[in-house]
Amino acid sequence: MSDIKACLFDLDGVIVDTAVYHYRAWKRLANELGFDFTEEENEKLKGVSRVRSLELILEWAGITKTEEERAELAARKNSWYVDMISSMQPEEVLPGAREFLEEVRAAGMKTALGSASKNSGLILERTGLLSLFDAIVDGNSVTASKPDPQVFLKGAEALNTAPHQCVVFEDAVAGIEAAKAGGMKVVGVGSPEILHDADLVVKGLYELSTDLLYHL
Repeated sequence: MSDIKACLFDLDGVIVDTAVYHYRAWKRLANELGFDFTEEENEKLKGVSRVRSLELILEWAGITKTEEERAELAARKNSWYVDMISSMQPEEVLPGAREFLEEVRAAGMKTALGSASKNSGLILERTGLLSLFDAIVDGNSVTASKPDPQVFLKGAEALNTAPHQCVVFEDAVAGIEAAKAGGMKVVGVGSPEILHDADLVVKGLYELSTDLLYHL
Protein backbone atom coordinates (compact mmCIF):
# COMPACT_ATOMS: atom_id res chain seq x y z
CA MET A 1 0.00 0.00 0.00
CA SER A 2 1.49 3.32 -1.04
CA ASP A 3 1.74 6.24 1.34
CA ILE A 4 -0.26 8.84 -0.62
CA LYS A 5 -0.97 11.97 1.40
CA ALA A 6 -1.66 14.57 -1.31
CA CYS A 7 -3.18 14.93 -4.78
CA LEU A 8 -1.93 17.54 -7.26
CA PHE A 9 -4.17 18.35 -10.22
CA ASP A 10 -3.51 19.97 -13.56
CA LEU A 11 -6.45 22.20 -14.45
CA ASP A 12 -7.24 22.17 -18.15
CA GLY A 13 -8.33 18.79 -19.50
CA VAL A 14 -8.46 17.27 -16.01
CA ILE A 15 -10.87 19.43 -13.99
CA VAL A 16 -12.28 21.79 -16.63
CA ASP A 17 -11.90 22.14 -20.39
CA THR A 18 -11.04 25.71 -21.34
CA ALA A 19 -9.54 24.73 -24.71
CA VAL A 20 -12.64 26.01 -26.51
CA TYR A 21 -12.16 29.48 -25.00
CA HIS A 22 -8.47 29.58 -25.92
CA TYR A 23 -9.43 28.52 -29.44
CA ARG A 24 -12.08 31.24 -29.81
CA ALA A 25 -9.70 33.93 -28.54
CA TRP A 26 -6.78 32.85 -30.76
CA LYS A 27 -9.11 32.48 -33.76
CA ARG A 28 -10.45 36.00 -33.21
CA LEU A 29 -6.89 37.34 -33.07
CA ALA A 30 -5.89 35.43 -36.20
CA ASN A 31 -8.95 36.69 -38.07
CA GLU A 32 -8.17 40.28 -37.09
CA LEU A 33 -4.66 39.77 -38.50
CA GLY A 34 -6.19 38.53 -41.75
CA PHE A 35 -5.78 34.75 -41.62
CA ASP A 36 -7.60 31.71 -40.27
CA PHE A 37 -6.73 29.45 -37.35
CA THR A 38 -7.93 25.84 -37.27
CA GLU A 39 -8.89 23.49 -34.45
CA GLU A 40 -6.04 21.20 -35.55
CA GLU A 41 -3.56 24.03 -35.02
CA ASN A 42 -5.17 24.77 -31.67
CA GLU A 43 -4.44 21.18 -30.56
CA LYS A 44 -0.72 21.90 -31.03
CA LEU A 45 -0.95 24.73 -28.49
CA LYS A 46 -2.18 22.61 -25.58
CA GLY A 47 0.11 23.05 -22.59
CA VAL A 48 2.14 25.68 -24.45
CA SER A 49 2.67 29.13 -22.90
CA ARG A 50 0.77 32.15 -24.21
CA VAL A 51 3.96 33.77 -25.58
CA ARG A 52 5.08 30.62 -27.40
CA SER A 53 1.54 30.02 -28.70
CA LEU A 54 1.53 33.45 -30.30
CA GLU A 55 4.96 32.83 -31.83
CA LEU A 56 3.71 29.60 -33.40
CA ILE A 57 0.55 31.21 -34.77
CA LEU A 58 2.55 34.04 -36.34
CA GLU A 59 4.99 31.48 -37.82
CA TRP A 60 2.11 29.49 -39.35
CA ALA A 61 0.71 32.71 -40.85
CA GLY A 62 4.13 33.90 -42.07
CA ILE A 63 3.73 37.17 -40.16
CA THR A 64 6.59 39.00 -38.44
CA LYS A 65 5.96 41.29 -35.46
CA THR A 66 8.25 43.21 -33.15
CA GLU A 67 8.59 42.11 -29.53
CA GLU A 68 6.44 45.06 -28.45
CA GLU A 69 3.74 44.19 -30.99
CA ARG A 70 3.77 40.53 -29.89
CA ALA A 71 3.33 41.56 -26.25
CA GLU A 72 0.33 43.70 -27.20
CA LEU A 73 -1.24 40.89 -29.24
CA ALA A 74 -0.77 38.35 -26.42
CA ALA A 75 -2.35 40.78 -23.94
CA ARG A 76 -5.29 41.39 -26.30
CA LYS A 77 -5.89 37.65 -26.70
CA ASN A 78 -5.73 37.16 -22.93
CA SER A 79 -8.24 39.92 -22.23
CA TRP A 80 -10.76 38.23 -24.55
CA TYR A 81 -10.05 34.87 -22.93
CA VAL A 82 -10.53 36.27 -19.41
CA ASP A 83 -13.83 37.86 -20.49
CA MET A 84 -15.02 34.43 -21.67
CA ILE A 85 -13.93 32.41 -18.62
CA SER A 86 -15.43 35.06 -16.34
CA SER A 87 -18.79 33.69 -17.46
CA MET A 88 -17.94 30.03 -16.71
CA GLN A 89 -20.47 28.10 -14.63
CA PRO A 90 -20.18 25.19 -12.14
CA GLU A 91 -21.72 22.83 -14.71
CA GLU A 92 -18.62 23.27 -16.88
CA VAL A 93 -16.57 21.14 -14.45
CA LEU A 94 -15.64 17.87 -16.18
CA PRO A 95 -17.61 14.74 -15.18
CA GLY A 96 -16.60 13.28 -11.82
CA ALA A 97 -14.03 15.98 -11.00
CA ARG A 98 -15.96 17.65 -8.18
CA GLU A 99 -16.98 14.29 -6.68
CA PHE A 100 -13.42 12.95 -6.78
CA LEU A 101 -12.01 16.10 -5.17
CA GLU A 102 -14.58 15.79 -2.40
CA GLU A 103 -13.74 12.08 -1.94
CA VAL A 104 -10.01 12.81 -1.75
CA ARG A 105 -10.52 15.46 0.90
CA ALA A 106 -12.94 13.26 2.86
CA ALA A 107 -10.19 10.61 2.93
CA GLY A 108 -7.89 13.13 4.65
CA MET A 109 -5.64 13.87 1.68
CA LYS A 110 -4.49 17.39 0.82
CA THR A 111 -5.15 18.93 -2.59
CA ALA A 112 -3.26 21.41 -4.76
CA LEU A 113 -3.56 22.76 -8.26
CA GLY A 114 -0.47 22.61 -10.49
CA SER A 115 -1.25 24.51 -13.68
CA ALA A 116 0.48 26.72 -16.24
CA SER A 117 -2.66 28.88 -16.40
CA LYS A 118 -2.37 32.37 -14.94
CA ASN A 119 -6.14 32.50 -14.63
CA SER A 120 -6.64 29.31 -12.60
CA GLY A 121 -7.89 31.12 -9.49
CA LEU A 122 -10.62 32.85 -11.48
CA ILE A 123 -11.65 29.57 -13.16
CA LEU A 124 -11.87 27.72 -9.82
CA GLU A 125 -13.89 30.57 -8.35
CA ARG A 126 -16.35 30.70 -11.25
CA THR A 127 -16.85 26.93 -11.24
CA GLY A 128 -17.29 26.75 -7.46
CA LEU A 129 -14.20 24.60 -6.83
CA LEU A 130 -11.92 27.04 -5.01
CA SER A 131 -12.77 25.73 -1.54
CA LEU A 132 -11.70 22.19 -2.55
CA PHE A 133 -8.02 23.17 -2.90
CA ASP A 134 -5.52 23.70 -0.09
CA ALA A 135 -3.01 25.40 -2.40
CA ILE A 136 -2.80 26.86 -5.91
CA VAL A 137 0.48 26.85 -7.83
CA ASP A 138 0.01 28.33 -11.30
CA GLY A 139 1.61 30.42 -14.00
CA ASN A 140 1.84 33.37 -11.61
CA SER A 141 4.19 31.55 -9.24
CA VAL A 142 6.45 29.38 -11.42
CA THR A 143 9.34 30.29 -13.70
CA ALA A 144 9.80 26.96 -15.51
CA SER A 145 7.22 25.19 -17.67
CA LYS A 146 6.42 21.47 -17.67
CA PRO A 147 8.16 19.03 -18.25
CA ASP A 148 10.21 20.82 -15.59
CA PRO A 149 8.80 19.54 -12.26
CA GLN A 150 8.84 22.98 -10.59
CA VAL A 151 5.06 23.46 -10.50
CA PHE A 152 4.48 20.11 -8.78
CA LEU A 153 7.44 20.41 -6.41
CA LYS A 154 6.11 23.80 -5.32
CA GLY A 155 2.69 22.20 -4.84
CA ALA A 156 4.13 19.47 -2.63
CA GLU A 157 6.05 22.11 -0.67
CA ALA A 158 2.90 24.21 -0.22
CA LEU A 159 1.13 21.15 1.18
CA ASN A 160 4.14 20.29 3.38
CA THR A 161 4.21 16.83 1.79
CA ALA A 162 7.15 14.84 0.43
CA PRO A 163 7.12 14.32 -3.38
CA HIS A 164 6.92 10.51 -3.06
CA GLN A 165 3.70 10.95 -1.03
CA CYS A 166 2.03 12.88 -3.88
CA VAL A 167 0.06 11.69 -6.87
CA VAL A 168 -0.37 13.98 -9.87
CA PHE A 169 -3.34 14.02 -12.29
CA GLU A 170 -2.36 15.12 -15.81
CA ASP A 171 -3.69 15.05 -19.38
CA ALA A 172 -0.47 16.02 -21.18
CA VAL A 173 2.78 14.16 -21.88
CA ALA A 174 4.82 17.12 -20.59
CA GLY A 175 2.85 16.98 -17.34
CA ILE A 176 3.45 13.24 -16.95
CA GLU A 177 7.17 13.85 -17.47
CA ALA A 178 7.13 16.69 -14.92
CA ALA A 179 5.48 14.52 -12.26
CA LYS A 180 7.95 11.67 -12.86
CA ALA A 181 10.90 14.08 -12.77
CA GLY A 182 9.60 15.32 -9.42
CA GLY A 183 9.55 11.80 -8.00
CA MET A 184 5.76 11.55 -7.85
CA LYS A 185 3.18 8.98 -8.88
CA VAL A 186 1.04 10.11 -11.80
CA VAL A 187 -2.40 9.31 -13.18
CA GLY A 188 -2.91 10.16 -16.85
CA VAL A 189 -6.31 11.49 -17.88
CA GLY A 190 -6.91 10.72 -21.54
CA SER A 191 -5.52 8.23 -24.05
CA PRO A 192 -3.41 5.25 -22.86
CA GLU A 193 -1.56 5.33 -26.21
CA ILE A 194 -0.38 8.90 -25.58
CA LEU A 195 -0.01 8.88 -21.79
CA HIS A 196 1.64 5.44 -21.56
CA ASP A 197 4.32 6.59 -19.11
CA ALA A 198 1.74 7.27 -16.39
CA ASP A 199 1.30 4.79 -13.53
CA LEU A 200 -2.42 4.57 -14.37
CA VAL A 201 -4.49 6.02 -17.22
CA VAL A 202 -8.22 6.82 -17.00
CA LYS A 203 -10.63 8.55 -19.38
CA GLY A 204 -11.74 10.99 -16.70
CA LEU A 205 -11.76 11.50 -12.94
CA TYR A 206 -15.18 9.83 -12.90
CA GLU A 207 -13.36 6.49 -13.28
CA LEU A 208 -11.35 7.00 -10.10
CA SER A 209 -11.75 6.28 -6.41
CA THR A 210 -9.31 6.88 -3.56
CA ASP A 211 -8.95 3.08 -3.20
CA LEU A 212 -7.19 2.96 -6.58
CA LEU A 213 -4.61 5.50 -5.44
CA TYR A 214 -3.33 3.25 -2.69
CA HIS A 215 -2.33 0.65 -5.28
CA LEU A 216 -0.19 2.91 -7.45
